[in-house]
Amino acid sequence: MLHRPIELAQYTSGLFSSALAGHGIRPSVGRTGSCFDNAVAESFFATLKTKIGTTVWDTRDDARRDAFAYIGYYNHDRLHSTLDYHTPHETRIGYRQSLALVA
Repeated sequence: MLHRPIELAQYTSGLFSSALAGHGIRPSVGRTGSCFDNAVAESFFATLKTKIGTTVWDTRDDARRDAFAYIGYYNHDRLHSTLDYHTPHETRIGYRQSLALVA
């Protein structure tokens, strides 16, 4: 089956925006051609693929458990150079505290 490339107009249409809103999904705020909104997600998935490698699990539950264990490590233990060598969790908590102090 031949797959046609998805046209950009699909992502900016009112119908598409309504469908996102109906599912509680907020669309990307980046402008067309900007890679910055996807860079962090792509970096995470590249790292996850590197760490998991070619692992073959016996069950879907085993794969899920390992993936979630890595996500826990990534968010709570792994230091990120782009976050001044803090974890995502530390950065998120610090951001919330600074917002609370302003309010």
